[in-house]
Amino acid sequence: VQLQASGGGLVQPGGSLRLSCAASGLALSYFAIGWFRQAPGKEREKISCISSFDGSTYYADSVQGRFTISRSNDKNTVYLQMNNSKPEDTATYYCATHACGSGDVLANPLGYEETYWGQGTLVTVSS
Repeated sequence: VQLQASGGGLVQPGGSLRLSCAASGLALSYFAIGWFRQAPGKEREKISCISSFDGSTYYADSVQGRFTISRSNDKNTVYLQMNNSKPEDTATYYCATHACGSGDVLANPLGYEETYWGQGTLVTVSS
């Protein structure tokens, strides 16, 4: 089982990036996925997740209205569209299997006993 996060890079303030989280050995249609980020010297924080049960989404206040999470079960990939980027978005971004609501656990009771993490992709927002 492997999650591969990609799409990071250097972006100017106000710019956009799209991060991808591709899975192998795991059918993402059965798993909710969360995006997390960790800035230097700070704790890892959850910024978004998308349910596999009903497609519902969650956004942290810090990214609400600027980031959009989506999924393509055909491509076995979850995306994070980052718009209107800010310097404080600079961090390493990780995706992981992560229940986004109680429905995800009910639909896949054993699926979240172990968390699968991607390797991280670095996003730098700077002019």
